[in-house]
Amino acid sequence: MKAVEKWAADEFRSVNGQIEFILTKALRDARRLKDRGKEQSDEED
Repeated sequence: MKAVEKWAADEFRSVNGQIEFILTKALRDARRLKDRGKEQSDEED
């Protein structure tokens, strides 16, 4: 957890924001995340 806190501070994010960034990147790398444009349009509906 300390490493995540430091990483978040280094990138000017909150710890929650950093965890979301890490999870999103992992999902994208595993090709389990929809395209960004599609994802944003789904959220607007």
